[in-house]
Amino acid sequence: MPALTEFTAVVIDCADPAALAEFYRKATGWDITYSDQDYVFLGGGGAGGRTQIAFQRVAGYQAPGWPDARKHMHLDFTVADLETAAAELLAIGAAKPEFQPGEGRWVVLTDPEGHPFCITTSG
Repeated sequence: MPALTEFTAVVIDCADPAALAEFYRKATGWDITYSDQDYVFLGGGGAGGRTQIAFQRVAGYQAPGWPDARKHMHLDFTVADLETAAAELLAIGAAKPEFQPGEGRWVVLTDPEGHPFCITTSG
């Protein structure tokens, strides 16, 4: 059995890779490292900057719901201030669902295609 040696990317299914990558580029400050009609990669994350978030076009894509059993995964980001970060992310296209678990320890947001992600002040 081959050993996994390095985590390199999370690939997110979506309808419009360029638009969704642009949202996350603005949110993270990461750079676009590859782009074509069906895939866009952002780099600059952990593991010495080698970790990437990628966006892949899927025909007929349907967003997960929140809260909903169709959610398979979500991303977590650490921020300095929850309220400020949430306001900045909302300004660039995120949405804040009504259901907010965690008793204020984190905020659940959704990206422009409906993928949930969380922001928190603790790593």
